[in-house]
Amino acid sequence: MNQKSTIIVDHRENQVLVNDKQKNQAIACDTHSVSGVVSQRACVYCGARVVLNPITDAAHIVHGPIGCASYTWDIRGSLSSDSELFRTSFSTDLREHDIIFGGEKKLIAAIDEIVIREKPKAVFIYSTCVVGVIGDDVKAIAKKAEIKHGIRVIPVHSSGFSGSKKDGYKAACHAILDLMGPEKAEVKTPHSLNFLGDFNLAAEAWIIRDYLETIGLELKTVITGDATIESLRAAKSATLNVVQCAGSMTYLAKQMKMNYDIPFENIRFFGIKDTIRSLRKIVFSIGTEEHLKRFETLVAQKEAYYQPMVEAYKRKLIGKKVALYVGGGFKAISLIEQFSDLGIQTVLVGTQTGSKEEYEQFRKLTGEGTVILDDTNPTELEHFIKEAGAHILVGGVKERPLAYKLGVSFIDHNHERKHPLCGFEGALNFAMEVDATVNSPVWDIVKTFKTHNETKTKQANKVKPFDVIDLTIEGGVL
Repeated sequence: MNQKSTIIVDHRENQVLVNDKQKNQAIACDTHSVSGVVSQRACVYCGARVVLNPITDAAHIVHGPIGCASYTWDIRGSLSSDSELFRTSFSTDLREHDIIFGGEKKLIAAIDEIVIREKPKAVFIYSTCVVGVIGDDVKAIAKKAEIKHGIRVIPVHSSGFSGSKKDGYKAACHAILDLMGPEKAEVKTPHSLNFLGDFNLAAEAWIIRDYLETIGLELKTVITGDATIESLRAAKSATLNVVQCAGSMTYLAKQMKMNYDIPFENIRFFGIKDTIRSLRKIVFSIGTEEHLKRFETLVAQKEAYYQPMVEAYKRKLIGKKVALYVGGGFKAISLIEQFSDLGIQTVLVGTQTGSKEEYEQFRKLTGEGTVILDDTNPTELEHFIKEAGAHILVGGVKERPLAYKLGVSFIDHNHERKHPLCGFEGALNFAMEVDATVNSPVWDIVKTFKTHNETKTKQANKVKPFDVIDLTIEGGVL
């Protein structure tokens, strides 16, 4: 990285690492974004909203300017088996007048109107940056609204300037704990669990629920994909929590262990290997011999059907290179392993909210020279994608335009996608998508076009400037 000093802002040098197995390396993370640098990381409010918004029968009120509500409206492609109330985005639409005189009256009126018209099971109120500045007493308003309407009205302390997206996850966890209440469950349900850190994108939570029910285990609730207020309150009676999105839900799992005596395990359902490992871990934690037999039967059937099809795609993908930039470390670890199983080398990996333990795992899973980034920006991403010669970029909505600009194939592994990528079915969908994008005929056209432009540029650079010509003639000047 000879160009490091010109590409990377000085204050970010410790957040960029090139994997060297001979060195004891560490990367800085869990820090605020560098001021003045266009970070790919989102704000506190965004982190809280994307976690809580899939609670289907609650009203979600954004107390702030309308732009905040529009930014996160339907930001997760979560599906619901019941209420669709969560798809409506409510906002107090604070304006200049409200900034001067306060927005409390607007918030009170909004709660009254929504409760009467929509009849939600609960209300979440998200404080945005503006509310943090002007000092509206959202907590007091929520408490009065609870007494008036007889339902839970829960403030979410998510002013955007008070941290990063990861702090928003924590604010969301506090709101969920507030909803659950301090009391422990009187009776625990045997062989039952909660699935933390899944948001039912493209029905993924339903796929996992089907696996668990086939094995004979009871899934109490998913936190928060397709969750309801009632199911979240019942979550305290489970005997196990499993955590997929570690960045957003590890804090909640630890609090539930301390408050409700529910142990937790970290799992990942992305890729065939991780799916089998995760199901086995769950069965060994809360299952019986009968559950183990059902698990082995399920895995044998699914592997026999899906593995040959995945292997067929692998033969067309060996030798390609991929750059990953995703939200959490759990997803990046699964993706590194999935791409490796398809014969694809990871040459760049980064996250918005990864932990030190996850970055250390990246180092172990990737080869020498792999670039590892924390909370990167478009300039760094573009530079290292070019330098590493990646054929594929995996990311979300903010990374898609960069891939198109660079002429690199793109895979959306974020919450806007509409197709499932978890479990056995998801592993096949993933292999199909990778093949469809990286082996598309369009890249031959792009390559030809780029070569043509490069040739024209070289020819233009060879043209010499016009010589100075003496235009004088006898008797005067022409």
